Amino acid sequence: MMDRVPLAHLPTPIEALPGLTRLLGGPRLFIKRDDLTGLGLGGNKTRKLEFLAADALAGGARMLISTGAPQSNHCRQVAAAAAHLGLGCLLVLAGDDPGTRQGNLLLDALSGAKIIFVPKERRDEALREQYECARAQGLSPYLIPYGGSNALGAQAYAHAMRELAEQRFSPDWIVFATSSGGTQAGLVLGAKETGFTGKILGISVDESASKLQARVAALAAEAAALKGGSLSFEPDEILVNDSYCAAGYGVLQPAEVEAIKSFARADGILLDPVYTGRAAAGLVDLIRTGFFTREETVLFWHTGGTPALFAEPYASQLGA
Repeated sequence: MMDRVPLAHLPTPIEALPGLTRLLGGPRLFIKRDDLTGLGLGGNKTRKLEFLAADALAGGARMLISTGAPQSNHCRQVAAAAAHLGLGCLLVLAGDDPGTRQGNLLLDALSGAKIIFVPKERRDEALREQYECARAQGLSPYLIPYGGSNALGAQAYAHAMRELAEQRFSPDWIVFATSSGGTQAGLVLGAKETGFTGKILGISVDESASKLQARVAALAAEAAALKGGSLSFEPDEILVNDSYCAAGYGVLQPAEVEAIKSFARADGILLDPVYTGRAAAGLVDLIRTGFFTREETVLFWHTGGTPALFAEPYASQLGA
């Protein structure tokens, strides 16, 4: 086992979704509550940060630097991790400064992060510039990639699959939101390591299936190699559905509004408007079109992000 720094409330619970199961007429629906990992209001990135922050501390880092969108769940958890560990934090956010601090952006500020807004096309360049500037100033920065999605971060979800096995829960399907690929890479690696026999389906938030399949397969292999293993993965082994992301990243659609309200009203589960809302809309559509059988068990892996519900324009779009 690689070094980790304890940040998450684990194991996260698995709960039945009886209301949604009845509403949609099957399959049997359950949810894995990674929105309850705790750090900075929780989410899937907290698991990754246990590994990434341990590596940062081992290298003597005094600052965490990362990037994302203005309502990035990842950046919110990076800022919270830095505060918890007594480190500085710099966030390079791709987009315009909205002026007011709402949702995740408010929580970034409350955690004490320094925030820089840059045009989306300059995100990676600006991130590298800020990292080099911090190094030159002797601030000992540690660079966390977009979404925490590298081989080290992917270890977290291989570990999460072992957690699932220890909970003695073996669904026919695991369905979740996929974007930067690290969560899915860890899940498919962990599935091989634990002998999981179900299927792992990522609902793409913003990327084509082919691009995600290639990225996830490569990341899973790198993560296996990092632990001294030699597992290989082919892109066609990676299950990705990209039918629900044509509107673009973070653009809330009517199907997503319906899914968010259905989860809340049927079972009291709050989703987010960018990731889990889109994945839930995909799940609902797949159920309605008969993709799953009524007899199957489907686990929806909630990756967090609910603070974005309270930011504009999402709050207005979701207003009941």
